[in-house]
Amino acid sequence: MTISGRAVLLAAIGLLPVGFWPGWGSLLGWAGLFVVVVAADLLLAGSPRALRVRREPVATVRLGTATTASFVLTNAGRRKVRGSLRDAWQPSAGAEVDRHPVDLPAGQSRRLATTLTPTRRGDRRAGEVTVRSFGPLGLAARQFSLPAPGSVRVLPPFGSRKHLPSKLARLRELDGRTSLRVRGQGTEFDSLRDYVGGDDVRSIDWRATARRGQVVVRTWRPERDRRVLLVLDTSRTSAARVGDEPRLDAAMDAALLLAALASRAGDRVDLLAMDRRVRARVEGAGRSDLLPRLVTAMAPVEADLVEADWAAIVSNVLSRMSQRALVVLLTPLEGAAIEEGLMPVIGRLCSRHRVVVASVADPRMTAMADGRGDAYAVYGAAAAGRAELDRTATTAELRRMGVDVVDASPEELPPQLADRYLALKAAGLL
Repeated sequence: MTISGRAVLLAAIGLLPVGFWPGWGSLLGWAGLFVVVVAADLLLAGSPRALRVRREPVATVRLGTATTASFVLTNAGRRKVRGSLRDAWQPSAGAEVDRHPVDLPAGQSRRLATTLTPTRRGDRRAGEVTVRSFGPLGLAARQFSLPAPGSVRVLPPFGSRKHLPSKLARLRELDGRTSLRVRGQGTEFDSLRDYVGGDDVRSIDWRATARRGQVVVRTWRPERDRRVLLVLDTSRTSAARVGDEPRLDAAMDAALLLAALASRAGDRVDLLAMDRRVRARVEGAGRSDLLPRLVTAMAPVEADLVEADWAAIVSNVLSRMSQRALVVLLTPLEGAAIEEGLMPVIGRLCSRHRVVVASVADPRMTAMADGRGDAYAVYGAAAAGRAELDRTATTAELRRMGVDVVDASPEELPPQLADRYLALKAAGLL
């Protein structure tokens, strides 16, 4: 029961005659009268326990965009329910207004909606719907919380989509759909055309030239139907935040851009998200449903505060990838984690596959390394410099083992990883 003390006081003052000051007996009598009035108002209030809540399914939404979560409220009681309602979502669901007025006669239903603008990826959940029902005089109210579970899946935003048109233009050049032709170790013969100035003389087809009586060159295109495996490290190092988001989210963005580009190039893309156990897996997706399946699988994945079991990850990859593939490890270049976990086993992976390590760098480290303002800044600069030296040494060691390394800020990692894929494609190294 909820009683508005201010409302009761105002009502009491309004009922007293002007200039009247009652004695203690009269005051107790008035107080008893108000208790009776309040009790009667409470008894006449509609029962919130008689309400029924049915949530409607909420469509998936990309992080940063708004959606509407609707539910139907039904009054199964005998009295009208008049008051307010609170729709309790997680704070990260981003409910703009979670309180709604209620004026629901007995036996009727109303559809109410809460606008959500989520601030975190994953499954955002709703718990209870709390209803406060006032009596006819508004002096007292009944309150009850109704179980109303619900959820909305928030997908990764895929902010790097803006880079896709330029990367596809480059891919069309490599694919032979423009005048520029490229030849590499892993390219396929495409067609013959007349020689033009600037063409590589090594591409001249002498037999065709002899038949036609004019110089003819062969054109080539990169091989299709290659395998690309994206491995997301979901261990503790991926939980560290760079700017406003975890490293894992930035790695997901880079993975989505590479997946979109590789699928357009005719390659087959799979996903494995793992630390000590598999968190998500996507296999055998077609070009049309690849991105929907990837974002749906990535959405609920969160970094866990455990060390990555790289031996298990590599064994998992080798057991499922029998033919040569491009394996992209999206993991932070943290010296200790790489040296103790990845270094001892990555040789097994490099012996059978082309390996790329993509890491999210923290731009703040560069700013810290330049700090000289006070003693605190100097110590910070020394720590940042040491961390950068360790990162450089780790990168050099990986490259010595035949691993391609892409280390860039969250904004630059997706396009740089896509460029590395296109360079490998052009050179026929996939």
